[in-house]
Amino acid sequence: MLLAKDISHGGVSGVLADGGNGGELGMPSTRISSDSIPVHPMGVKPLGNQYFATGPTARQSLGLLGRLPDEMILQLLEYLDTRSLKDIGFACRFLYAFCQLDDLWKALFLEATSQPPIWKGSWRSTHLKAPTDWRPKIDCSNVFSDVIHRPFACAHIALGKYSSSIPVANQISRFEGLGCDDFARNWSSKPFILTACIQPWPVCRDWNVQELQRRYPDIKFRAEAVDWPFSTYHEYMSNNEDESPLYLFDKGFAEKMNIQIGHNSDAAYWPPECFGSDLFGLLGDERPAHRWLIIGPQRSGSTFHKDPNGTSAWNAVLEGSKYWIMFPPTAQVPGVYVSEDSSEVTSPLSIAEWLLEFHAEARALPGCVEGVCKAGEILHVPSGWWHLVVNLEDGIALTQNFVPKSHLADVLSFLKDKPDQVTGFKKDIDNPYNLFAERLRDYDCHLLEGALDELERRNQTKKRKWEEAIGNKNGTGDNGGGFSFGFGDEDEEIP
Repeated sequence: MLLAKDISHGGVSGVLADGGNGGELGMPSTRISSDSIPVHPMGVKPLGNQYFATGPTARQSLGLLGRLPDEMILQLLEYLDTRSLKDIGFACRFLYAFCQLDDLWKALFLEATSQPPIWKGSWRSTHLKAPTDWRPKIDCSNVFSDVIHRPFACAHIALGKYSSSIPVANQISRFEGLGCDDFARNWSSKPFILTACIQPWPVCRDWNVQELQRRYPDIKFRAEAVDWPFSTYHEYMSNNEDESPLYLFDKGFAEKMNIQIGHNSDAAYWPPECFGSDLFGLLGDERPAHRWLIIGPQRSGSTFHKDPNGTSAWNAVLEGSKYWIMFPPTAQVPGVYVSEDSSEVTSPLSIAEWLLEFHAEARALPGCVEGVCKAGEILHVPSGWWHLVVNLEDGIALTQNFVPKSHLADVLSFLKDKPDQVTGFKKDIDNPYNLFAERLRDYDCHLLEGALDELERRNQTKKRKWEEAIGNKNGTGDNGGGFSFGFGDEDEEIP
């Protein structure tokens, strides 16, 4: 449990954005070090610190509400409208501290408007149109709550200690380049990083966050639940303290930015040749969404997921750096819960909280691979692999999902056996499996037949193992040992 260390005596109050004194009690500005969390701006402390408190605690003023755990109080506050949430915060210090939680105001903002805001440093200030430098000025140093303190602590963890000292056995393989045949024979099912592959791309030379702000300030991009002009998102990137910052993840960027992709003379970039033919390219305009522009501040990223439709992917970093931790398709990742049919993946933790709670355990598991992909490098995500990725600094990346020949059977299996989990296709495409199979048959019938034969062999193997398991359960089998299904093709997309 985190323990807050006071770095000043007496009370704690608000601090203006410029570091000046923001309240009557006055607290010097603090800096986070690599091994500590700064003092909460209102003085709120983790629940464990209550055992060292000598005076009355703010929770004692809650009356009957004090019978409820903090988690339930937070759920009740989520039902309030803007006026009610603002007013109830003045009932007592404990509720005042709760009502400053920015996630409550983020939800209200998203419900209230779809218009791009004038970003003011926090969701509360933005929603209420408060001054940019406004900070809470009430001393809440006798409030002890993990529910309030933990998001603040997670927003200030030092990411570097999780991305450093990677065990040799876990390190993602790194090469300058890779041939197409070598990829197909040896590396299509393994993560790796290429360090000298994307340097010829014009975007690798020309793009950075400041340049995009100069070129495309008024272009609206998708960032999770909002569509904001890049100028607004740029301001948000530069001035937020969200535990899980909004991640710009836009699939229509090429059209919006009017850039060409491919091997024509004016192309901004092109898919690396080492990955071979992308068989989803046979679908032309009917292929599912497959490429995205990714921009985000430090701490932004995506929790554990697998890429959609059984596809493989590459992720090219143009600016910044990203920490990746990955697991094979059948691995059981700590802190990640998968439904029986693999249709739902639940990770009830933010990236920072997962790192705090499960990183050490996960790093010790067989099959875990980790690495930092830096600017000018590209990382391969094999079909079905679990991965979590977090930005170590502000950055830009391009990513694309593809279907290599070596994983054609995986994609066909996914489209056929999990139609309710297929994503990214246009609504007028009723049967993606039939469409893809027809295009493959026209392109190379032997390739399709080979993939279908492989699927049949897999099904026979599963059937045989099932019969052996049932036989042993009934006491009639000759061989010991059961098995568990591991299709390895969960399709959760990046938020």
